[in-house]
Amino acid sequence: MNRRRTLITMGALGVVGAIAAAFFFFWPASIEAVHATDAQPTGSALVSKGEYLAKAADCAACHTAPGGKPFAGGRAFKLPFGTIYSTNITPDQETGIGRWSDAEFVRALHRGIGRNGEDLYPAFPYTAYALLSTDDVLAIRAYLSTLRPVTARNADNTLVFPFNQRYTLRAWKLLFMPTRQWEPSAAHDAAWNRGSYLAEALAHCGDCHTPRNLMFATKSSRKYAGAVVDGWKAYNISSDKETGIGAWSDAEIEQYLSSGHAPAHGSAGGGMAEAIDLSLRHLSSEDIAALTRYLRTVPSQRSELAARVVHDPGTLNGATAWSPGADYDGGAGFQVFASACASCHGWDGNGQQTDNAGLRGSRSVNDPAGTNVVRAVLGGIKIGSLGGNNTMPRFADAYSDEEIAAVSNYVIGHFGGKRGNVTAAEVRASRD
Repeated sequence: MNRRRTLITMGALGVVGAIAAAFFFFWPASIEAVHATDAQPTGSALVSKGEYLAKAADCAACHTAPGGKPFAGGRAFKLPFGTIYSTNITPDQETGIGRWSDAEFVRALHRGIGRNGEDLYPAFPYTAYALLSTDDVLAIRAYLSTLRPVTARNADNTLVFPFNQRYTLRAWKLLFMPTRQWEPSAAHDAAWNRGSYLAEALAHCGDCHTPRNLMFATKSSRKYAGAVVDGWKAYNISSDKETGIGAWSDAEIEQYLSSGHAPAHGSAGGGMAEAIDLSLRHLSSEDIAALTRYLRTVPSQRSELAARVVHDPGTLNGATAWSPGADYDGGAGFQVFASACASCHGWDGNGQQTDNAGLRGSRSVNDPAGTNVVRAVLGGIKIGSLGGNNTMPRFADAYSDEEIAAVSNYVIGHFGGKRGNVTAAEVRASRD
């Protein structure tokens, strides 16, 4: 009798558990009313605030496809388990967010839930945006509502099972979603707190600069230690003096963030160049200083000793801007650099027409793997698209895999004093 009662009890508990699990995974997400505080501006001041915050949050970068209209979505994010496409966030009534309520918009950023109750994929950085104040989210919403509506239907994601089952994200969120908005630290001053809010919430620096675990969540134990994003290395930006930015001066960090270049540290490329172009260079000098202040205090993380920068390695062999120096060898790498690269970068690596062409001190040319050098040669780099001409053209169609590998290794040797390990096979893989 006792055994039968035990089995009945266990069965009942199992049914209750199954019902609870079904409720958790499939019950529609609630919508909570949202209200701005008395400190929130109104009218044009609110829109201006929202525009600034949207730039700080780098919304345009993800929600604009290459060659597409701003904020109309369609940008592809290729992941190991499929491809996710960004959505249209213009105020178009049919294909954008024109019919979204303020509460639905806040829910999307704070909880990662779409208008129809669907769980959103964390390629949308809601784990960072969850930290945003409701006032700031509503300001961004107000700005987006003023954009020109664009009719552009969202592309279907192509994810393999079980990643195409959105309900599983609810369990993921239990593990990795913040449970509260960002709060200032009483142990630090206003500037540090502003920098913390910018880095952790708005600019979501960790989404690129922190490596991810097997569940695609950032590793809290390796904060800002560097990662690979879209084939580019997002380097260590912790306070480590050898492999991070601990040895940089405040002025150097601020110049790099606001312009994409700092003397003796090279220039930004890939996603970082895009972030500077569309986001960081639009921030106020006070915000750039605050962000720098915060980054200074990020605990040191050791990473990629092989790629650490060796300043003035003595391998330029007396080369000047117009002289190749004693390392002339006539090899393929030398020839490609001489014909296509030296006129902009200079043999001394200080840059010719623009400082952004400077290579000396760059982590890219000090990395024997040459990951970012290859990506830059293949796809080019563009900073200042709204008013500058700091552009490196793409050479993917001009040179073979063997030639690009050769010039990458030459650059690493000439400017970094290291032996490059780039192979033609790696270049070929980077083309995909």
